[in-house]
Amino acid sequence: MLYSLLTSLVDTFSFLNVFKYITFRIGLAVVTSLIIIFLIGNPLIKYFSRKQITGPIRQDGPIDHIIKKSGTPTMGGLMILIGIITSTLMWADLQNIYIWIVLFVCTGLGLLGFVDDYLKIKFKNSTGINAKLKLFGQLLISLLAIIVLVFFTDHESISNLYFPFFKNIVLNLGIFFIPFGIFVIIGSSNAVNLTDGLDGLATVPVMLVALSFSLICYLVGNTIFSNYLQIQYIPNVGELSIFCGSVVGSCLGFLWYNAPPAKIFMGDTGSLSLGGSIASVAIIVKHEIVLAIIGGLFVLETVSVIIQVISFKLTGKRVFMMAPIHHHFEKKGWAESTVVIRFWIIAIILALVGLATLKLR
Repeated sequence: MLYSLLTSLVDTFSFLNVFKYITFRIGLAVVTSLIIIFLIGNPLIKYFSRKQITGPIRQDGPIDHIIKKSGTPTMGGLMILIGIITSTLMWADLQNIYIWIVLFVCTGLGLLGFVDDYLKIKFKNSTGINAKLKLFGQLLISLLAIIVLVFFTDHESISNLYFPFFKNIVLNLGIFFIPFGIFVIIGSSNAVNLTDGLDGLATVPVMLVALSFSLICYLVGNTIFSNYLQIQYIPNVGELSIFCGSVVGSCLGFLWYNAPPAKIFMGDTGSLSLGGSIASVAIIVKHEIVLAIIGGLFVLETVSVIIQVISFKLTGKRVFMMAPIHHHFEKKGWAESTVVIRFWIIAIILALVGLATLKLR
């Protein structure tokens, strides 16, 4: 909104030309979303506390969680969504269809998570929406986004799958891109959701992934940099850097309240929307495999749950003391802050490895 207004006045006020630069608007998006979170954070937390909007704690989890975390407000993802959506609408070019696709995924999955959180609070259990119904909602949102991306954009290489470290290996998925794209969005959405189990654990890795993809979007959407790095140039995707910047600012602001000991939890409202929307960005800029590297911590958490379930069903034994794997280390005696910080370190390393793939080709 502000972007269109300010750029329309460039002929009258030449200094407003600075708003045409994506890098400048990325900074504005980060700062704007950060300020929004700071403005609404405390009032929202106080309101949620007064209304007893608190999520149930897993009874099979560490005893320390049941004692310390009971009564902590949830649905903090609502403030993250407000920050992301408002900042993106202010500073992004709203004529860019990719912005609307990503905002649709972010909002749609956020609403699905909101309903899930609401049912958990209302019935005071950790079940929420029926698993099959929840998956159907994710499937529908993902399918609509992918259909628009395939049939209503000029994205010529949308069905291609590019492999990091190899500049000449490209796999055209054809019609199979649709189920692949759906899988990436749903998988990423649930992966972030599984990781969101300790104070601040998911927030920083999401911020790192968003920061990395803000750079990737800018490079992929720039002919000079994409040619230099020998990566696929995709017109108009640089605008998605604004969305990623909004995610970074919102998560940074949310971390102020979510850092141990958390004053509020993200809930499914935040985790589902963050995971799914970042996945949609990765799909548009054709860096799906790089997403799995940069977001490797989320992959690790998901794989630990899959291994645990398969092992228990086949042998009746558990590989981990508790899944997802962050709870396993808690059960082994690691302090919550130790688990969180060490997992953050892993996330930083994986982000650096993922970014290195841009040059190592």
